[in-house]
Amino acid sequence: MEGLFAQLLTTAFLATFIRSVVPLLLTGLGGLFSERSGVVNIALDGLIIFGALAGAVVTHTLDPVLGALAPWVGWLSGALVGGLIAWIHAVISIKYRADQVISGTAINLLATGVPAVILTALYGTSTESPKVAHPLPLWGVGELRFSPPVYFAFLLVAITWYVLYRTPYGLRLRATGEHPGAAASMGVNVARMRYSGVILSGLLAGTAGVFLSIGNLDSYVRNISAGLGFIALAALIFGQWRPLGVLGATLLFGFLQALAITLGGTDLLPPTLVTALPYLITIIALIFTGRSAAPKALGKPFEG
Repeated sequence: MEGLFAQLLTTAFLATFIRSVVPLLLTGLGGLFSERSGVVNIALDGLIIFGALAGAVVTHTLDPVLGALAPWVGWLSGALVGGLIAWIHAVISIKYRADQVISGTAINLLATGVPAVILTALYGTSTESPKVAHPLPLWGVGELRFSPPVYFAFLLVAITWYVLYRTPYGLRLRATGEHPGAAASMGVNVARMRYSGVILSGLLAGTAGVFLSIGNLDSYVRNISAGLGFIALAALIFGQWRPLGVLGATLLFGFLQALAITLGGTDLLPPTLVTALPYLITIIALIFTGRSAAPKALGKPFEG
């Protein structure tokens, strides 16, 4: 036990903890924009996968031409692909008023099969992309060196809080998620606000995917998200749909994931229980949190 505590006080554990938090935080804040506008986005896990794939493929393709600039274009590409897939979800949910959960689930199902088809067509393998020569650069000191999405993720908490609570856009976005009829009567274009919220969620979930593929690793691998999109959605609910709440929840879940990685190398707990630990705590957290703080119009199509 003393050895475990010693491991938790090392810079290596701190680095693992931060890397575990970042994809959850980016995806959770993205989901915040979507669900604050009134659109359920259960497709977050699929958006991470599509963003990760696009980031890795574009970076590998442009490596010979752009060199160290390639991962930055890859980042942009991954974010845009995430935004594009999210736009499809928005069209289905907002324009055609389809069930938002079913639409999101369909995107997640596509994310389990489409990457394998693309990888097979491009590289002759369905499991992973070739390693990129230039992943995103690492900034920092010693073991605490991280790729740019890490710094962006924590800065994004302050940006999201400011946008939601101190700008006209944030006021309109929150209004469309709470009382879309009243917002529309004041001249707010509810559909446009919801489109923007869902697309923002895709851009940020795509960025989370880029971090996983070329910011933390150097290639795309199958099941790279490992269910992080669902944990981020749980963090969003646990955080009561607030930026600081999402930060707190993702710090908790990120710590549990880092702890599971650390415990995986010890004999304190069975390996299967260690692997399941973050997911078990997520379920327990949702049981006690409930959905009492959800936007009132969440998941309800607007007839206007």
